Amino acid sequence: MDTTTTHYVRLATAKELSLKLHEPVPVTIDSLSAALCCTPRNVKFILRKLEEQGFIHWHPGRGRGHHSEMTLLRSVNESLENHLRELIGRGKIKEAIELIGNVDINETLQEQLLRSLNKHMGFHSHVETASGQDVLRMMRSRRQGNLDPAFVYTAFETYLLGQVGNTLVTYDAKSNSFQPDLAHMWECSEDHTVWIFYLRKGVRFHHGRVMTSKDVQATLQRLHGVHSPSIWLYRDIERAEITGDYCIRFKLSRPNRFFLHLFSCIRMTILPYDMDVYERLIGTGPFQITKINEDVLELGAFEAYYGIRPHLDQVHIWFVPDLGPNDRYYELPGTSRLKLPSTDFNTNSINYPALGCQYMLFNFRKEGIHHHPKFRQALRMVYDSVALVKDLGGNRITPAGSFLPWKSEIQDWTESSLEHARELLYSSGYQGETIALSYTLNKDSKAAEWLQRRAQVIGLRLAMCPCEDNIHFGETMNAELIMAEEILEEDWQYGMIHFFKNLSNHFHMCMTPDLQSILDQKLDHFAQLPSIERAELLDEAEEMLRENNWILHGCHMNKRAQLDQSIFGMQTAEFGYMDISQLWIKISSEVCFASKESP
Repeated sequence: MDTTTTHYVRLATAKELSLKLHEPVPVTIDSLSAALCCTPRNVKFILRKLEEQGFIHWHPGRGRGHHSEMTLLRSVNESLENHLRELIGRGKIKEAIELIGNVDINETLQEQLLRSLNKHMGFHSHVETASGQDVLRMMRSRRQGNLDPAFVYTAFETYLLGQVGNTLVTYDAKSNSFQPDLAHMWECSEDHTVWIFYLRKGVRFHHGRVMTSKDVQATLQRLHGVHSPSIWLYRDIERAEITGDYCIRFKLSRPNRFFLHLFSCIRMTILPYDMDVYERLIGTGPFQITKINEDVLELGAFEAYYGIRPHLDQVHIWFVPDLGPNDRYYELPGTSRLKLPSTDFNTNSINYPALGCQYMLFNFRKEGIHHHPKFRQALRMVYDSVALVKDLGGNRITPAGSFLPWKSEIQDWTESSLEHARELLYSSGYQGETIALSYTLNKDSKAAEWLQRRAQVIGLRLAMCPCEDNIHFGETMNAELIMAEEILEEDWQYGMIHFFKNLSNHFHMCMTPDLQSILDQKLDHFAQLPSIERAELLDEAEEMLRENNWILHGCHMNKRAQLDQSIFGMQTAEFGYMDISQLWIKISSEVCFASKESP
């Protein structure tokens, strides 16, 4: 924020001055000096600047005992909104974001400024006058996570990788089938121990080189080399043999009917063998990364993309971790939750009931009463799915007894008794000790506070341990209870097995080796089974979690999207985010049909 606006906001919000808009108020140079934290000499210089720029009217006192008078000519809201528009107009998006996050104002005004910023960012694209390009700007309420395909963990980063890179095949949820992508055809032996992929010719990476089977081989080898948390799924592959520039064969140690799922998932995004991901992420996708730092990720349309070039020319994603969401924010696919004006009807809306659910974990790596089955049963009743949806509502749409909504739908739902929970808690041997509850700040705050209140009713003491995000596990693993959310891929069988076997998620971090071994034995032959039997095995594994209360399912979520009506081509990609490669901006009819007047 520029110094003049800063000084004005300080004066206008100083409680000791009690200044009022359009009303002269007596002040002294000393009181102004205290409010501005500067010398009386500097106060006079600041007052002159403020009056010259139309912020105040200053009437100096004449003679001893006569106070000076100051009249505010602009509201704080007006001043900040004008400055925000000025920053955006000059392309200073980072400064505009910092203005909202850093200025000492009340929550209502911060929300107004955020809505104003939204109008210039997430809710519409515009034609940049200097470049003549369509640019979509978005905001995220947390820092950028890991974009390395071998380690990607969060839904948004997984979605982004789908815009930057490609896999050999893609999974089509509507037809429950696989479609060609970088491979135009594939085949397998009768016993499913040999798989062969035939690659498209002429596919280029963002750095210009043509993709070959050597890149596919190197991508798989890299998963092993960097010890990817997902490597368990690829353990049956004995070797990958290059049989030509555009043909690669995989020899397996045992039959694998799940093989196509493994080569359609984001972990097998094909990377160039001659580039280091840690230096620069290069893919073959419709967008390439043109800039990335802690503040912004900029994507540009890849002109040599082998498919259909995106309509958008650029997508800018700004990271605003200090602007946390609340229930009045809406999930803008491809962004985080952005505040919407309640009277703005000039938007397109999409509701996306997401696969997966919010849930709670017990951290079995820590000693404590939560190892007792009756304590977990009591928590199951406190963290009641029916009450969670009924009491908190919002985008919590249905109770969850599974990660899969259609499994939850067939359950009989009745609200649990807190009195029964109290009895179970007493039977567990609980002695009134404090149990730490970890949750993501802003995202899970309401649910955590709700749980704490219900726990108090039965005499259970919960200590709130908020974390900034759910990406870094350091703080999280100090707690006995952990609130989390899992959003599954549209390829739900892959999503489920990856949840159970991903070595870097909350679930794995909380399970002891003995408990994990039980699950490993259950799922060991998963990939050898046909689809129906795989689904049954996943159901058995989830039932094991329910019976032992290793996981407490909470509720299924609805991801809501709102975009300006000038944006067309809205199609959902993975996790319900908007497929930005399909979006395009419609110029207003007035512009299109306008005719120049005759000279």
